[in-house]
Amino acid sequence: MDLIVNGIKEAFRLIVTLDTEVLSVTLLSLQISGSATLISLVIGVSTGTAVALSEFPGKRLVASVINTGMGLPPVVVGLFVTIFIWRNGPFGFLGILYTPAAMVLAQAIIATPIVTGISFAAIQQLPDKLRLQILSLGATRAQMVWMLMREARLPLLAAVMAGFGGVISEIGASIMVGGNIKGYTRVLTTATVMETSRGNFDVAIALGIILLMLTFAINYILTSIQQKGGR
Repeated sequence: MDLIVNGIKEAFRLIVTLDTEVLSVTLLSLQISGSATLISLVIGVSTGTAVALSEFPGKRLVASVINTGMGLPPVVVGLFVTIFIWRNGPFGFLGILYTPAAMVLAQAIIATPIVTGISFAAIQQLPDKLRLQILSLGATRAQMVWMLMREARLPLLAAVMAGFGGVISEIGASIMVGGNIKGYTRVLTTATVMETSRGNFDVAIALGIILLMLTFAINYILTSIQQKGGR
C-alpha cells in the first residue's frame, strides 16, 4: 500500500515540478502515438468506407480479415516490423530501426485495422436508402461519401479514440523497434517497464498515473466533441 501512496505522491511531484525527463517522455509519447493515429485515420477511414460502400466477391472474407486485424498482437507487429527494417531486411537501407519513425510505423500498423474495422461498421450500418436519396438530390459520388461520413461522425470519433488508446498504451512493438533509448525513443510505457525492472516502483507508478491522466485527457476532449455532435 505504501508503494501506491508513494507512487501517487511522486506522480504529483513530477507533474507540479515539470520534471524535464518526464515532460520529454510524455511529449514524445504524444508525438509518436498522435502521428500513428493520424496515419491510421487516413488509411483506416478511407479503406473502411470503401469496403463498406462496395460490393464485390469476397467482401465477407475482407471484412473477416479486417476484424481479425483489430486484435493484432503488438508484439507480433513489432517482430515483423523489426525484421523488415533490420539492417539486412528488405527495408534496412532506410536506417530507421531504433528511431521514433520506426515506432510511428509500428503503431500505425497496430491502429489502422482498429480504425478500419470501426469505420467499416459505422458506414455499413447506415440505411441503403440514404445513399440513394443523396444521389437523387444531384450529389456526386464523392459528395455522397462525404455526407455519409458526416452522418457516421460519432462512431468515427469512437474509431479515433480506439485507435489512439490502442497505441498510446502498447509496449511490445515500441520497445522492439524503438529500443527504449533515453532522450530519443523512450516513451511512457517503455519507461514504466524499465523503472519496474529496476525496482523503482514509486517512479513506475508515477509514470503509469501520468499515462492514465494523459489518456483520460485526450479521450475526454474527443468524447466532449462526440457528445456535442450527438446533440
